[in-house]
Amino acid sequence: MNYKTIEGSAEDRFIEKKSEFIGYIRHTETEQDALDFIAEIRAMHRKATHNCYAYILRENNLSRHSDDGEPGGTAGVPIYEVLRKEGLTDVTCVVTRYFGGVLLGAGGLVRAYTKGAKIACDAARVLDMRTAARLILTLAYPYYGKIGRSLEGYDVRVENEEFGSEVRISLYIPVENVEAFTDELVEICNGNISVEKETETEYNFGENDEN
Repeated sequence: MNYKTIEGSAEDRFIEKKSEFIGYIRHTETEQDALDFIAEIRAMHRKATHNCYAYILRENNLSRHSDDGEPGGTAGVPIYEVLRKEGLTDVTCVVTRYFGGVLLGAGGLVRAYTKGAKIACDAARVLDMRTAARLILTLAYPYYGKIGRSLEGYDVRVENEEFGSEVRISLYIPVENVEAFTDELVEICNGNISVEKETETEYNFGENDEN
């Protein structure tokens, strides 16, 4: 199953018409994880005016949101919509507000809570999780230089290269690409390559990220 989530947690904050908004986001895999995180933020900000939240989980395809006393639809739903539009799951976002004495109006609240959730998402490391196969390639040196283009395609992530009597390459590749990738390598190497599939696992294919 392919999905996007975040690693760990992140936060950011801003001031809007004297009100302080603090956006928090955390990786949460169960509803209890989500509720514990919300309780943690509430305990941290006992004097805050509002601690509004939303979470989306793969577990039971569950999602919830709360305005926590703000006018209906001005906080929880905007936070949820940010998470949805970012394509994230297994995440909980809480936006804390300290009221600064200036009313924002319904439209202003929607914009502020949307921004609070978005800056939290932007501060997080996003993981593009996909079901991947770990492959071991074994080939002679003359063919090593010929397979470079293939290694750059198919969303391949090279884990390690060993140069002994032969070249041995370990890599991760989305399972749906294994057959076409293997066929291309066999053709390039005229059959003089071993492609061994070891395991299947969830792997982060996020750009410029190490798993």
